[in-house]
Amino acid sequence: MINRTVRVAAAQAAPVFLDRSATTDKACALIREAGSNGADVIVFPEGYIPAHPSWYHHHVATGPFSSALALRLFENAVEIPGPETQALCAAAREAGCVVIMGLCERLAGSNGTLFNTHITIDADGTLLGKHQKFMPTVGERLVHAGGHGDTFGGHDTKLGRVSGLICGENLNPLAIFALTQENSLIHGMSWPAYFGLGGTPMQLLVQANSQAFALMSGAYVISACGVLDPATVEAMQMPEADRATLDEPGRLGGSMIVSPSGAIIAGPMGPEEGVLYAECDLSVIRRAKLSVDFSGHYNRPDIFSLRVNRKAPAARIDHGAPIAEPLAEWPETGRRSEE
Repeated sequence: MINRTVRVAAAQAAPVFLDRSATTDKACALIREAGSNGADVIVFPEGYIPAHPSWYHHHVATGPFSSALALRLFENAVEIPGPETQALCAAAREAGCVVIMGLCERLAGSNGTLFNTHITIDADGTLLGKHQKFMPTVGERLVHAGGHGDTFGGHDTKLGRVSGLICGENLNPLAIFALTQENSLIHGMSWPAYFGLGGTPMQLLVQANSQAFALMSGAYVISACGVLDPATVEAMQMPEADRATLDEPGRLGGSMIVSPSGAIIAGPMGPEEGVLYAECDLSVIRRAKLSVDFSGHYNRPDIFSLRVNRKAPAARIDHGAPIAEPLAEWPETGRRSEE
């Protein structure tokens, strides 16, 4: 499997803002487009279906406008499995393409629990699993719960081992080391449309993280960034001053594909929508790791080792049978009477 060339793709696209059905249709169309262009794998932005909660950069977190959008986010979130994941799996099967899709997940049976999640689908349409972001970032903490170790790790696909992380997780040195130990060949990074209104521009941060991850892991990196369209800007009622900030060079876009040597082989994209492609010779991974392999000969496990908890904590544990006697029959002291 490693002595072959694969065609990879990053989808830089705007959702149909907070519209689960329409955004799923758009995602399926992009998957089919990538497949028709020969892509073997495609990565989508963070929270693509139905949108990333970026409005918290612009409005009072607990105000009526933000609260109304949060409710719409919940109502349009995706249950896994469900009709949306079935449609995505069908599109992946038709395209013959591995898919990493960012979405807002609604915990089945709940009335308020959301996760920042991506799913991985194999080229035959099999839903391989999901990953829930460990630690929501900034405004995400107002709507997303944190995931646990039970959804962490890569997946074996028709291409070989494929992994993915969401936004700031791609900076986590322990997560990088754990995935490197799994020998991922291709790693997908999903990013929102922008990080905020100040600091380092989006494109520079994505580039630095993508190149660093590729060099440390010895894998190809596909970074898929979200993007804003006029309809999303209007729906979020973004103040004019904030819109002007987003017009600064490098503030939006930045999707790119990076080789194990750290070289950018496609991108970075500007603020436009589109699908970015690159040819990836998987044998380059072997050549890179012969020099530096942190999953093998270039590590010292007697000095550095990592423990990963792959279990989710139980929120409820029921022990034994209920008390046989009604509480009203107990003495007023609260202790059982002597037999």
